[in-house]
Amino acid sequence: MSGFDASSEGGSRGLRPVIGLTTYLQKAQTGVWDVRASFLPAIYFEAVALAGGISTLLPPQPVDADIAERVLDGLDGLVITGGRDVDPGTYGQQRHPATDDPVEDNRLRDAFEFALFAGAVRRGMPVLGICRGAQVVNVAMGGTLHQHLPDVLGHPRHQQGNAVFSTSSVRTVPGTRLAALIGESSDAQCYHHQAIDRLGAGLIVSAQDTDGVIEAVELDPATEPDKWVVAVQWHPEERLDDLRLFAGVVEAAAAYRRGRVNA
Repeated sequence: MSGFDASSEGGSRGLRPVIGLTTYLQKAQTGVWDVRASFLPAIYFEAVALAGGISTLLPPQPVDADIAERVLDGLDGLVITGGRDVDPGTYGQQRHPATDDPVEDNRLRDAFEFALFAGAVRRGMPVLGICRGAQVVNVAMGGTLHQHLPDVLGHPRHQQGNAVFSTSSVRTVPGTRLAALIGESSDAQCYHHQAIDRLGAGLIVSAQDTDGVIEAVELDPATEPDKWVVAVQWHPEERLDDLRLFAGVVEAAAAYRRGRVNA
């Protein structure tokens, strides 16, 4: 699956869906500057472009439901990207020593993404969660996280450190949206020391790895057939030769756009 083709919609580039991607908020260095910044690795929006979508970046900012709705008015789909750990206070736990300190910028990003996700689900807007994004989706739906997988599994293979991705074999659950997109199994690029523990309401497991770790969840298509929400714990943007997940969200966003235009 190569992604959305505007030519199939009458050749109009104006029909390409706009995908909002959430961003980091933390200190960043560039040249002589060392400043607080909003940013996102280019590989994310390169994947969206290759899949046929148009990217727009969403910097964390103070937000309420009205602001979130205004942001979502300009989008056809939402990607909640990777990054620092979600504040464990949002799912009723004390911070594990290995969990990122929930400084103010982290809390700002958490609140921004929770508001965007809630608004997107209300609208039926397609959502793809990636790594931290999968954890945001689960926590937003009332679930919890394992804060440090080595404590659970006895090994650190899901996050080796030093920006080195590990490869995990994941197996999908038949009948899920994820299985329809990527088939029975896939080799996934992983870099996470946390994972989903208790599932959020309305979510189902759509993939696990050989350790039994939940590697993907989605809104149950049996009960929410009109809401496309898929969230994976791995990093599909690290494999630009395999655009199936990005093609999935872009195609779902194109359908969402058509529904808005024709309404």
